[in-house]
Amino acid sequence: MAEPTKPSILVTIGKGTGVEHESETAAKLFQMAFPDREVVTEPSPGVGYAITWHPPLGLLAQCENLQAIFSLGAGVDHVLRDPDLPDVPLVRFVDPTLTSRMVEWVVWQVFNHQRRAAQYAQLQHEGTWKELTSPPAEDLAIGIMGFGKLGQAAAKALLPFGFKINAWSRSGRTMDGVTAYDAEGLDAFLAATNIAVSLLPATAETKGIINTDLIGKLKKRGPLGGPVVLNAGRGDSQVSADIDAALRDGRLGGASLDVFETEPLPADNPLWTAPNCIITPHAAAVTDPRALAMYIRRQVDAVEAGKELENVVDRGRGY
Repeated sequence: MAEPTKPSILVTIGKGTGVEHESETAAKLFQMAFPDREVVTEPSPGVGYAITWHPPLGLLAQCENLQAIFSLGAGVDHVLRDPDLPDVPLVRFVDPTLTSRMVEWVVWQVFNHQRRAAQYAQLQHEGTWKELTSPPAEDLAIGIMGFGKLGQAAAKALLPFGFKINAWSRSGRTMDGVTAYDAEGLDAFLAATNIAVSLLPATAETKGIINTDLIGKLKKRGPLGGPVVLNAGRGDSQVSADIDAALRDGRLGGASLDVFETEPLPADNPLWTAPNCIITPHAAAVTDPRALAMYIRRQVDAVEAGKELENVVDRGRGY
Protein backbone atom coordinates (compact mmCIF):
# COMPACT_ATOMS: atom_id res chain seq x y z
CA MET A 1 0.00 0.00 0.00
CA ALA A 2 1.33 3.44 -0.93
CA GLU A 3 2.38 5.69 1.94
CA PRO A 4 -0.12 8.54 2.55
CA THR A 5 0.88 11.89 1.07
CA LYS A 6 2.16 14.24 3.75
CA PRO A 7 0.57 17.70 4.07
CA SER A 8 2.37 20.28 1.94
CA ILE A 9 4.00 23.50 3.13
CA LEU A 10 2.84 26.92 1.94
CA VAL A 11 5.44 29.70 1.94
CA THR A 12 4.06 33.19 1.31
CA ILE A 13 5.40 36.72 1.76
CA GLY A 14 2.92 39.53 1.11
CA LYS A 15 3.39 42.39 -1.32
CA GLY A 16 4.45 45.78 0.00
CA THR A 17 6.81 44.34 2.59
CA GLY A 18 9.95 45.20 0.66
CA VAL A 19 10.97 41.52 0.68
CA GLU A 20 8.12 39.97 -1.31
CA HIS A 21 10.68 38.95 -3.92
CA GLU A 22 12.08 36.50 -1.36
CA SER A 23 9.08 34.13 -1.54
CA GLU A 24 10.68 31.85 -4.11
CA THR A 25 14.03 31.88 -2.32
CA ALA A 26 12.33 31.04 0.98
CA ALA A 27 10.37 28.24 -0.69
CA LYS A 28 13.61 26.69 -1.95
CA LEU A 29 15.10 26.88 1.54
CA PHE A 30 12.12 25.14 3.10
CA GLN A 31 12.09 22.53 0.34
CA MET A 32 15.57 21.58 1.54
CA ALA A 33 14.26 21.35 5.11
CA PHE A 34 11.24 19.30 3.99
CA PRO A 35 12.52 17.00 1.24
CA ASP A 36 9.74 14.53 2.08
CA ARG A 37 6.87 16.81 1.08
CA GLU A 38 5.83 19.48 -1.41
CA VAL A 39 6.58 23.14 -0.71
CA VAL A 40 4.29 25.57 -2.59
CA THR A 41 3.77 29.32 -2.89
CA GLU A 42 0.02 29.25 -3.64
CA PRO A 43 -2.82 27.98 -1.41
CA SER A 44 -4.36 24.59 -2.08
CA PRO A 45 -6.37 21.90 -0.25
CA GLY A 46 -3.19 19.90 0.28
CA VAL A 47 -1.54 22.61 2.40
CA GLY A 48 -1.18 21.57 6.02
CA TYR A 49 1.21 24.24 7.27
CA ALA A 50 1.74 27.89 6.31
CA ILE A 51 5.01 29.77 6.76
CA THR A 52 4.35 33.44 6.22
CA TRP A 53 5.20 37.11 6.56
CA HIS A 54 2.37 39.62 5.96
CA PRO A 55 0.08 37.15 4.16
CA PRO A 56 -2.51 38.73 1.84
CA LEU A 57 -5.87 39.06 3.59
CA GLY A 58 -7.99 35.97 3.12
CA LEU A 59 -5.22 33.88 1.58
CA LEU A 60 -4.76 31.48 4.49
CA ALA A 61 -8.51 30.84 4.64
CA GLN A 62 -8.17 29.22 1.20
CA CYS A 63 -6.15 26.41 2.79
CA GLU A 64 -9.08 24.33 4.04
CA ASN A 65 -6.91 21.67 5.70
CA LEU A 66 -4.49 24.03 7.44
CA GLN A 67 -3.13 22.68 10.74
CA ALA A 68 -0.77 25.46 11.88
CA ILE A 69 0.61 28.85 10.85
CA PHE A 70 4.26 29.81 11.44
CA SER A 71 5.42 33.41 11.42
CA LEU A 72 8.71 34.12 9.65
CA GLY A 73 9.63 36.39 12.58
CA ALA A 74 9.02 36.96 16.26
CA GLY A 75 6.07 39.29 15.59
CA VAL A 76 2.63 37.99 14.61
CA ASP A 77 0.55 41.16 14.23
CA HIS A 78 1.01 40.92 10.46
CA VAL A 79 -0.91 37.61 10.60
CA LEU A 80 -3.52 38.58 13.19
CA ARG A 81 -4.71 41.54 11.09
CA ASP A 82 -6.53 39.07 8.82
CA PRO A 83 -10.23 38.95 9.87
CA ASP A 84 -10.63 35.58 8.12
CA LEU A 85 -7.63 33.94 9.77
CA PRO A 86 -8.28 30.19 10.22
CA ASP A 87 -8.74 29.02 13.81
CA VAL A 88 -5.54 26.98 14.00
CA PRO A 89 -2.42 27.41 16.18
CA LEU A 90 -0.29 30.44 15.30
CA VAL A 91 3.38 29.97 16.18
CA ARG A 92 5.97 32.72 16.57
CA PHE A 93 9.66 32.23 15.91
CA VAL A 94 11.75 31.97 19.08
CA ASP A 95 15.43 31.17 18.71
CA PRO A 96 18.70 32.09 20.46
CA THR A 97 19.97 33.70 17.25
CA LEU A 98 16.97 36.05 17.16
CA THR A 99 17.44 37.00 20.81
CA SER A 100 21.18 37.60 20.52
CA ARG A 101 20.77 39.81 17.47
CA MET A 102 18.13 41.92 19.18
CA VAL A 103 20.33 42.30 22.24
CA GLU A 104 23.22 43.40 20.02
CA TRP A 105 21.05 46.13 18.51
CA VAL A 106 19.84 47.40 21.89
CA VAL A 107 23.35 47.54 23.37
CA TRP A 108 24.71 49.15 20.19
CA GLN A 109 22.09 51.90 20.25
CA VAL A 110 22.44 52.57 23.99
CA PHE A 111 26.15 53.13 23.48
CA ASN A 112 25.54 55.17 20.32
CA HIS A 113 23.63 57.70 22.40
CA GLN A 114 25.73 57.48 25.54
CA ARG A 115 28.95 58.04 23.54
CA ARG A 116 27.44 60.69 21.18
CA ALA A 117 27.93 58.67 17.98
CA ALA A 118 25.65 60.79 15.78
CA GLN A 119 27.24 64.04 16.92
CA TYR A 120 30.75 62.71 16.37
CA ALA A 121 29.74 61.53 12.88
CA GLN A 122 28.55 65.05 12.09
CA LEU A 123 31.76 66.58 13.43
CA GLN A 124 33.78 64.18 11.30
CA HIS A 125 31.73 65.14 8.25
CA GLU A 126 32.52 68.81 8.99
CA GLY A 127 36.20 68.08 9.63
CA THR A 128 35.88 69.43 13.17
CA TRP A 129 38.06 68.17 16.05
CA LYS A 130 35.93 68.55 19.18
CA GLU A 131 35.58 66.45 22.30
CA LEU A 132 32.05 65.86 23.60
CA THR A 133 31.16 64.82 27.12
CA SER A 134 29.91 61.26 27.58
CA PRO A 135 28.25 60.39 30.89
CA PRO A 136 29.39 57.24 32.69
CA ALA A 137 27.03 54.28 32.53
CA GLU A 138 26.07 54.54 36.21
CA ASP A 139 24.59 57.99 35.57
CA LEU A 140 22.09 56.64 33.04
CA ALA A 141 18.84 54.75 33.68
CA ILE A 142 17.77 52.45 30.85
CA GLY A 143 14.06 51.64 30.89
CA ILE A 144 12.99 48.50 29.05
CA MET A 145 9.35 48.39 27.93
CA GLY A 146 8.34 44.77 27.48
CA PHE A 147 10.16 42.38 29.77
CA GLY A 148 9.75 39.00 28.11
CA LYS A 149 12.63 36.92 26.77
CA LEU A 150 14.05 39.75 24.66
CA GLY A 151 13.74 42.39 27.37
CA GLN A 152 15.32 40.17 30.01
CA ALA A 153 18.20 39.26 27.70
CA ALA A 154 18.83 42.95 26.98
CA ALA A 155 18.84 43.75 30.70
CA LYS A 156 21.36 40.98 31.41
CA ALA A 157 23.64 42.35 28.69
CA LEU A 158 23.50 45.95 29.97
CA LEU A 159 23.78 45.34 33.72
CA PRO A 160 27.53 44.51 33.76
CA PHE A 161 28.33 47.96 32.34
CA GLY A 162 26.82 49.64 35.38
CA PHE A 163 23.64 51.10 33.88
CA LYS A 164 20.61 51.42 36.12
CA ILE A 165 17.95 49.19 34.60
CA ASN A 166 14.20 49.72 34.92
CA ALA A 167 11.66 47.31 33.45
CA TRP A 168 7.99 47.85 32.70
CA SER A 169 5.64 44.97 31.93
CA ARG A 170 2.02 44.09 32.46
CA SER A 171 2.92 41.57 35.17
CA GLY A 172 5.77 43.53 36.76
CA ARG A 173 8.19 40.66 36.04
CA THR A 174 11.30 40.95 38.22
CA MET A 175 15.03 40.27 37.87
CA ASP A 176 17.96 40.75 40.22
CA GLY A 177 19.48 44.21 39.77
CA VAL A 178 16.45 45.54 37.89
CA THR A 179 13.76 47.88 39.22
CA ALA A 180 10.44 46.42 38.07
CA TYR A 181 7.20 48.29 37.38
CA ASP A 182 3.84 46.68 36.63
CA ALA A 183 1.06 47.89 34.33
CA GLU A 184 -0.04 50.55 36.84
CA GLY A 185 3.48 51.89 37.26
CA LEU A 186 4.09 53.27 33.78
CA ASP A 187 4.27 56.93 34.81
CA ALA A 188 6.76 56.19 37.61
CA PHE A 189 8.82 54.06 35.23
CA LEU A 190 8.99 56.84 32.65
CA ALA A 191 9.89 59.50 35.23
CA ALA A 192 12.90 57.38 36.27
CA THR A 193 14.14 56.64 32.72
CA ASN A 194 16.75 58.42 30.58
CA ILE A 195 16.73 55.97 27.65
CA ALA A 196 13.46 54.14 26.97
CA VAL A 197 13.84 50.90 25.02
CA SER A 198 10.64 49.50 23.51
CA LEU A 199 10.54 45.77 22.84
CA LEU A 200 6.77 45.65 23.10
CA PRO A 201 4.60 43.33 21.01
CA ALA A 202 1.83 44.75 18.85
CA THR A 203 -1.43 44.63 20.80
CA ALA A 204 -4.46 46.87 21.21
CA GLU A 205 -2.92 48.19 24.45
CA THR A 206 0.46 49.05 22.91
CA LYS A 207 -0.75 50.64 19.67
CA GLY A 208 0.58 54.20 19.49
CA ILE A 209 1.89 54.08 23.06
CA ILE A 210 5.11 55.93 22.16
CA ASN A 211 3.48 59.29 21.59
CA THR A 212 3.56 62.89 22.77
CA ASP A 213 2.07 61.98 26.14
CA LEU A 214 4.63 59.25 26.88
CA ILE A 215 7.55 61.38 25.69
CA GLY A 216 6.47 64.17 28.04
CA LYS A 217 6.64 61.82 31.04
CA LEU A 218 10.23 60.67 30.48
CA LYS A 219 12.95 62.00 32.76
CA LYS A 220 13.48 65.53 31.48
CA ARG A 221 16.79 66.39 33.06
CA GLY A 222 19.64 64.00 32.57
CA PRO A 223 23.26 63.67 31.49
CA LEU A 224 22.26 63.34 27.82
CA GLY A 225 20.44 66.67 27.90
CA GLY A 226 17.11 65.07 27.07
CA PRO A 227 15.51 61.63 27.09
CA VAL A 228 16.10 59.11 24.31
CA VAL A 229 13.71 56.58 22.75
CA LEU A 230 14.77 53.31 21.14
CA ASN A 231 12.20 51.13 19.38
CA ALA A 232 12.96 47.70 17.97
CA GLY A 233 9.63 46.18 18.97
CA ARG A 234 6.77 46.90 16.60
CA GLY A 235 6.13 49.92 14.37
CA ASP A 236 2.50 50.24 15.42
CA SER A 237 3.58 50.98 18.99
CA GLN A 238 4.94 54.40 17.99
CA VAL A 239 3.53 57.60 16.52
CA SER A 240 6.39 58.62 14.26
CA ALA A 241 5.10 62.17 13.78
CA ASP A 242 5.17 62.71 17.56
CA ILE A 243 8.73 61.40 17.80
CA ASP A 244 9.85 63.62 14.92
CA ALA A 245 8.27 66.72 16.48
CA ALA A 246 9.86 65.97 19.87
CA LEU A 247 13.30 65.51 18.31
CA ARG A 248 13.03 68.83 16.51
CA ASP A 249 11.84 70.89 19.48
CA GLY A 250 14.18 69.30 22.02
CA ARG A 251 11.71 67.30 24.11
CA LEU A 252 13.68 64.26 22.96
CA GLY A 253 17.46 64.28 22.91
CA GLY A 254 17.67 61.40 20.47
CA ALA A 255 16.08 58.30 19.05
CA SER A 256 16.99 55.00 17.40
CA LEU A 257 14.19 53.44 15.40
CA ASP A 258 14.17 50.08 13.66
CA VAL A 259 10.43 49.72 13.09
CA PHE A 260 7.76 52.00 11.65
CA GLU A 261 4.02 52.20 11.02
CA THR A 262 4.71 52.00 7.27
CA GLU A 263 7.58 49.90 5.95
CA PRO A 264 9.71 50.47 4.04
CA LEU A 265 9.89 53.96 5.55
CA PRO A 266 8.87 56.40 2.74
CA ALA A 267 11.71 58.50 1.37
CA ASP A 268 9.82 61.71 2.19
CA ASN A 269 9.27 60.82 5.86
CA PRO A 270 10.74 63.65 7.99
CA LEU A 271 12.36 61.18 10.40
CA TRP A 272 15.13 60.65 7.85
CA THR A 273 16.42 64.14 8.63
CA ALA A 274 15.39 64.47 12.28
CA PRO A 275 18.25 65.52 14.60
CA ASN A 276 20.11 62.73 16.41
CA CYS A 277 17.79 60.09 14.96
CA ILE A 278 19.36 56.78 13.96
CA ILE A 279 17.29 54.69 11.54
CA THR A 280 17.81 51.02 10.73
CA PRO A 281 15.55 49.17 8.21
CA HIS A 282 13.79 46.64 10.48
CA ALA A 283 17.12 44.87 10.75
CA ALA A 284 17.64 44.71 14.52
CA ALA A 285 16.97 40.99 14.70
CA VAL A 286 17.07 39.56 11.21
CA THR A 287 15.86 35.97 11.17
CA ASP A 288 18.55 33.37 10.48
CA PRO A 289 16.97 31.38 7.62
CA ARG A 290 18.72 28.14 8.56
CA ALA A 291 17.67 28.41 12.20
CA LEU A 292 14.10 29.21 11.15
CA ALA A 293 13.94 26.23 8.79
CA MET A 294 15.22 23.86 11.48
CA TYR A 295 12.83 25.36 14.05
CA ILE A 296 9.77 24.82 11.86
CA ARG A 297 10.88 21.34 10.77
CA ARG A 298 11.27 20.37 14.42
CA GLN A 299 7.83 21.77 15.25
CA VAL A 300 6.09 19.98 12.38
CA ASP A 301 7.75 16.68 13.29
CA ALA A 302 6.66 17.14 16.90
CA VAL A 303 3.01 17.90 16.16
CA GLU A 304 2.77 14.98 13.72
CA ALA A 305 4.14 12.77 16.49
CA GLY A 306 1.29 13.87 18.72
CA LYS A 307 3.28 16.41 20.75
CA GLU A 308 2.43 20.03 21.56
CA LEU A 309 3.60 22.97 19.46
CA GLU A 310 5.92 25.44 21.19
CA ASN A 311 5.51 29.23 21.37
CA VAL A 312 1.86 29.23 20.33
CA VAL A 313 0.39 32.75 20.35
CA ASP A 314 -2.42 33.67 22.70
CA ARG A 315 -4.66 35.48 20.21
CA GLY A 316 -6.38 37.37 23.00
CA ARG A 317 -3.10 38.93 24.10
CA GLY A 318 -1.57 39.18 20.65
CA TYR A 319 1.70 37.42 21.57
